[in-house]
Amino acid sequence: MTHQDKALSLFREGFSCSQAVAAAFAEGLGLDRETALRISQPFGGGIGRSGDWCGAVTGAFLAIGLKHGRFKAEDTASRDRTYALVQEFIRRFKARHTHLKCRDLLDCDISTPEGQKKAEDLDLHKTRCEGYVRDAAAILEEIL
Repeated sequence: MTHQDKALSLFREGFSCSQAVAAAFAEGLGLDRETALRISQPFGGGIGRSGDWCGAVTGAFLAIGLKHGRFKAEDTASRDRTYALVQEFIRRFKARHTHLKCRDLLDCDISTPEGQKKAEDLDLHKTRCEGYVRDAAAILEEIL
């Protein structure tokens, strides 16, 4: 099963976009599934359902950090590599979808009850978010 398949499966199970992307890569990067799901939960819904940064994007950032993030202050090469990969991820995701913020990608503000209703009525989790999750996982597969 590819990382894209894993991410989509997790998303369809009911996990947030950030959880789906982060957990799809976590075990291969030394983090157990439960911990990955727990630490990525706050980033769903554009960071705590605020409609800001797309959770598929922030979940990808977590995976990049797991693989390349520094754990020694003096390891500036790892820091720089991590930042470069985040910037490359952003470039590729924006090339596909123009935006990074959940409210822009969904064309509604899910931080409001009205926006949540619109997202539900239009089934945006299925019609849009699945594509963002899939593409975030695909980009990660390419750059990691």
